[in-house]
Amino acid sequence: MLTAIVPAAGLGTRMKSAENKQFINIAGQPLLARTLLSLEGLADRYVVVARAGEERRYRDLVAHLSLDAVVVTGGETRQQSVYAGLEAAGESQWILIHDGCRPFAPRELIEQLIAVARKTGAAIPVLPLVDTVKEIRGGVVVSTPDRRCLRAVQTPQVFRWDVIWQAHCQAREQGLESTDDAALVEATGAAVSVVEGSPENVKITTPLDLEKAKRPGFRVGTGFDAHGLVGGRPLIIGGMEIPHTQGLDGHSDADVLVHAIIDALLGAAALGDLGAHFPDTDNQYKNISSLTLLARARELLETKGYCIVNIDATVIAQRPKLAAHIPKMRGKIADVLGIEHADISIKATTTEGMGFTGREEGIAAQAACLIQVLKEVD
Repeated sequence: MLTAIVPAAGLGTRMKSAENKQFINIAGQPLLARTLLSLEGLADRYVVVARAGEERRYRDLVAHLSLDAVVVTGGETRQQSVYAGLEAAGESQWILIHDGCRPFAPRELIEQLIAVARKTGAAIPVLPLVDTVKEIRGGVVVSTPDRRCLRAVQTPQVFRWDVIWQAHCQAREQGLESTDDAALVEATGAAVSVVEGSPENVKITTPLDLEKAKRPGFRVGTGFDAHGLVGGRPLIIGGMEIPHTQGLDGHSDADVLVHAIIDALLGAAALGDLGAHFPDTDNQYKNISSLTLLARARELLETKGYCIVNIDATVIAQRPKLAAHIPKMRGKIADVLGIEHADISIKATTTEGMGFTGREEGIAAQAACLIQVLKEVD
């Protein structure tokens, strides 16, 4: 049995955020959730080490993931937190320890670490240094180590149970403290094998790290939709019922604005269009709220590794006047998409009596969006 221990109890002072960094949103999911999902299917059970006083919040997060996970309280240091995780690991033959703030560890790297550890007893990922390293004491350089012999260490690190347990127990007895579990194993005299790490496997520690994680790439999408006006139906635009003598004709609630936004989002991610995912031949979508469809489109983007940056949309209608309703429309759509209200713009215009919208035969909408490519997912 392999148990994955994810220490996530640190204060995260270098993030300079009032929010616990484990719960900072990345592409619609908390940082910790993304880290745990990167390990999904690779361990038999999971131990999440929580910050004292926030255990319930961690349990609520874990409950939304399809993982066999338990939450335990961490200590004042990372080493103490890992020890608490080891105590909760039970009868595990293998232990994988992974920082809660490393959400991008490639699956093939983790699989390789597990395979090497099963042969040698301990395996860690390392990367060569690209900068010269100086040893500094008292504000002056005392030596320049040969960087060819040095490596930067990442997680996850994988150990046979007895190897890592003995290392932590010995460290407690000797008062040895380290931020690296492999260093504790080295202190026992046991060998630690190395595997080439990944530049993608970054640790989210500072605001700049977070900004880079959120903005590795961009994609643009556009959408357009139009519906005819008919009697006997409510007029739904932007998730709101707008007082009017006619409503929009369609299989769903015919929310022309939300439909245009959905098409823009799906188009940006090259995931087809509204009709491909929610066909008007399917009765489950009969009169459904388009906000529900928007939520599903958001989930689809998130599973593919995208998050939404901003949206700009325009409703084209001769009547009714929409300006007074736009603030609430922005709020409803932003809340469904998990973005700030300031990240969505909605405008309304007329065609000065020209065309089908000018003749009040229908209403149209167009939208443009920018999404971030957090991580390409097959």
